Amino acid sequence: MANTNEKIGSLIYQIRQERGLTQAEFARRLGTSQSAVNRIEKGRQNLSLDTLGRISDVLNKQIISLGGDTVNLKIEGGQELSGSIETRVAKNSAVCLLFAALLNKGTTRLKNMPRIEEVNRLIEVLVSVGVKIRRMAGNDLEIRPPEKFDLSKIDKIAARKTRSVIMMLGPMMHMEKQFSIPYAGGCKLGIRTVTPHLYALEEFGVHIDTKTGHYQVDVKKKTPKQVVMYESGDTTTENAIMAAAYQTDEVIIKMASANYQVQDLCYFLKKLGVKIEGIGTSTLKIRGVQEAHKNITYSPIEDPIESMTFIAAAVATNSKITVKRAPIEFLELEILKLEKMGLRVDVGEQYKADNGHSWLADITVHKHNGKLVALEEKIYARPYPGLNIDNLPYFVPIAAVAKGRTLIHDWVYEERALYYTEMRKLGVNVTLADPHRAYIDGPTKWHVADIVCPPALRPAVLLLIGMLAADDISILRNVYSINRGYEYLAERLNSLGAKIEILHDI
Repeated sequence: MANTNEKIGSLIYQIRQERGLTQAEFARRLGTSQSAVNRIEKGRQNLSLDTLGRISDVLNKQIISLGGDTVNLKIEGGQELSGSIETRVAKNSAVCLLFAALLNKGTTRLKNMPRIEEVNRLIEVLVSVGVKIRRMAGNDLEIRPPEKFDLSKIDKIAARKTRSVIMMLGPMMHMEKQFSIPYAGGCKLGIRTVTPHLYALEEFGVHIDTKTGHYQVDVKKKTPKQVVMYESGDTTTENAIMAAAYQTDEVIIKMASANYQVQDLCYFLKKLGVKIEGIGTSTLKIRGVQEAHKNITYSPIEDPIESMTFIAAAVATNSKITVKRAPIEFLELEILKLEKMGLRVDVGEQYKADNGHSWLADITVHKHNGKLVALEEKIYARPYPGLNIDNLPYFVPIAAVAKGRTLIHDWVYEERALYYTEMRKLGVNVTLADPHRAYIDGPTKWHVADIVCPPALRPAVLLLIGMLAADDISILRNVYSINRGYEYLAERLNSLGAKIEILHDI
């Protein structure tokens, strides 16, 4: 039977032939030699995920699915991590700005956009309705909306794989009087009602019927003087901001989320000429534009959740690492909690992010040598400026190596705390109090396991972190939920000294 590389090489050969490319032309576009292409197509060359990504871009065809049930991770745990790792662009900013770019009739260039499944699915959705998108050098995306969107051709399969597609409502209400988009999918985290979106957009004259398997949208635009958010959610606030961006009279949005991705959206819209006061607070005053037609470049902020992921991996494995380019404004409370548990954390001098507004710092996490102590108070999240809702899960593996009992109160989602019980398979003493509260009793004696990823991003990464801490070999299967939000996470952890092998089932 042909091995994995031979199967991939044969597939690349077949697609290259279908595209009418010679080996020489393919090699030129790929930036390599013809002999290297020949080795690849004959299965004689090992291929990194980065190389597969470049090949996919050149051939305009995804060579290997990093989703579905095709990718597993083999983790040889018990390795001490060391060195430094750079934080990459925030997933939640990236997906929001893809939709915000639809408000610009010129060309938008978004810098360093992550190669993650969430972004891939949204690109498929946008291209299907007529948006021109090119991936440029350095992972930049160039985006140009069409003169007329064709929502009848929307890629329903891609749309239903991501919850973020609901942010299409905000910009599209300015382009179409009637349209429909498929129901949002994404992580399975219990009842995640779209009611807050409906209430916010109703204030702008948008009526949404949710009874047909699609969001059926009718628009009779109006400009509210004030919108009070029913819920201070990130995507809900982003939809309201994009609804206000094409309103030339002032709109005041109260109880808005002030999280990093919301701030990123505001800074982006300001480059289009939208006037926004109160960025970083819960009250925004927005005076929009009649139309935006500019060629602009914008650099989204780095991901505080990714920074926290590497911090948690260091703590769980009792390692010293430095996380570079961490968005410090959105990690300060997390770091304070860790310090009160007994962890030594050094935060370097702050410097500006490439967006010109946010602050970054290099964070060094030191070895704790088993001296962490559980906090007496519960650990819970809240909208910014509280402990980030997406960072809360990473206190599960951290609490697992601390002495004593920690209460994690995950009040936002009905089912995320239920997934924490999967950590029992790795030796963590987890007691579920109810669907929102879990007790973690440490310290943990980690052990290996063979586990299928849950269909939720953060709980899936917790299992990977636990496997890094457990001596010997574990298998984590079907890692699509991880690849939705992390770019080449296994390879990047390996750069710190982890031993993770990517297994493809083709």
